Amino acid sequence: MIKNSVARRYAKALFELLDTKSLEPTRAGLTELGRILSETDSLKHVLASPAFSLEEKQEVLSALSRRLKCPPIVAGFLAQLVKKNRVGFLPEIANAVAALVDQAKGTQQVAITSAATLSPSQQEDLRTRLRTLLGRDVDLTFQTETSLLSGLQIRIGSTIFDSTVKGRLTAIQALLTKE
Repeated sequence: MIKNSVARRYAKALFELLDTKSLEPTRAGLTELGRILSETDSLKHVLASPAFSLEEKQEVLSALSRRLKCPPIVAGFLAQLVKKNRVGFLPEIANAVAALVDQAKGTQQVAITSAATLSPSQQEDLRTRLRTLLGRDVDLTFQTETSLLSGLQIRIGSTIFDSTVKGRLTAIQALLTKE
């Protein structure tokens, strides 16, 4: 809870410094940096260890941001995160920046998981229906997961709408074991 609150404050501060043409590169770069930090133990070690100076930590993140083609302001932002010992919040900050960028663009991120691959016409039909339902443009990502058996799982922000057979069976199981 506190981590998300801190992440939102830092994300808002960065977002207010960005111009419109640097929104998407910043979003993409921070998202990738957050993913790298989450998945790379050696990077976590370097950033958390007192054996490395602040300048060395800042240079590592600056080099990564340049490699990911982030705007120059991101390197300064990352240096501040290192200085304030908040670099561990980077994945959450990246998520908060992405939400702010979506809000500014008037779009909504939606992840759709299905048991079978959806045809282009089915994807476009979903896009049209969700755009109408949400009253804004949607950015859809599609995934296939055969264990769902049938149906769709739609994630809008932190809300999941699950009409899959697997989801319904799990709900029935929970209901039966509750009594």
